[in-house]
Amino acid sequence: MKKMFFAILLIGGFVGTVSAQLNNYKYIIVPKKFNEFKKENQYQTSTLVKYLFEQKGFNALYGDELPDELNSNRCLGLWVDLIDGSSMFTTKTKLVLKDCAEKEVFATKDGKSKNKEFKAAYSDAIRDAFDSFNTVNYVYDGKDNSQKSAPITVNFKNDVKKLEEKKEVVAQKNNENAAVIKQEASTARQTYKSVKPVQSDIKKVAAATGTLYAQKLPEGNGYQLVDSTPKILMKVYKTSMPDYYLGKKDGTDGVLLKKDGKWIFEYYEDGVLKADELDIKF
Repeated sequence: MKKMFFAILLIGGFVGTVSAQLNNYKYIIVPKKFNEFKKENQYQTSTLVKYLFEQKGFNALYGDELPDELNSNRCLGLWVDLIDGSSMFTTKTKLVLKDCAEKEVFATKDGKSKNKEFKAAYSDAIRDAFDSFNTVNYVYDGKDNSQKSAPITVNFKNDVKKLEEKKEVVAQKNNENAAVIKQEASTARQTYKSVKPVQSDIKKVAAATGTLYAQKLPEGNGYQLVDSTPKILMKVYKTSMPDYYLGKKDGTDGVLLKKDGKWIFEYYEDGVLKADELDIKF
């Protein structure tokens, strides 16, 4: 009985320590292309990982959509690395969170799947790995992590500079709308572009399809969007977030969300993120 009691205390202490460590970080940064894959968002891994972190209460961002405060202080975030240990018959993945000094802060268990279809297998394995967060109660505590980790370096025009110089460089280049800054903030060594989203990136397709009307699915878990024919053009499924749906349009998976009062369907086409504006009546 005593052994069981101490085991419970030990597990509880470990969970508390992990939660406290993660609470020090304000952001989770998800690369649009994991180092294990050849294409951006291959098998929708990046989309799924970002979505699952948001479900767990984390503020998850894509690696090329960082806010100014994170560009100024990389130690506010944890970078996600996906480890693929798959074999011929089993898909196996693990997620590792690293700080601004590339020090491992948290690693999940190995998520596994026997599914033979790649997209479904990686989805199952990643979701299984995310069970490691079930006991984590994340709440950002607002602490400054810049003194806890070693400085990182930024490569700008082949000049290696220390973290203290980085703020000045980023601020100067942002003011000039400068283009590419190569950052080595994770093992994936991704290249980020300092370009902000503009309205012209959104393709308005309402004129082609006309107004779409939302009809509840029989299961009650989403809607089918039909035109005036009526022809079903799209199906969307509810998530835990308001005005945010998982959707499928013309055989393409993506997300339907509301931006500035407009419905936008975001999806990947040949590795490029696309956004269509839709006129929907719910």
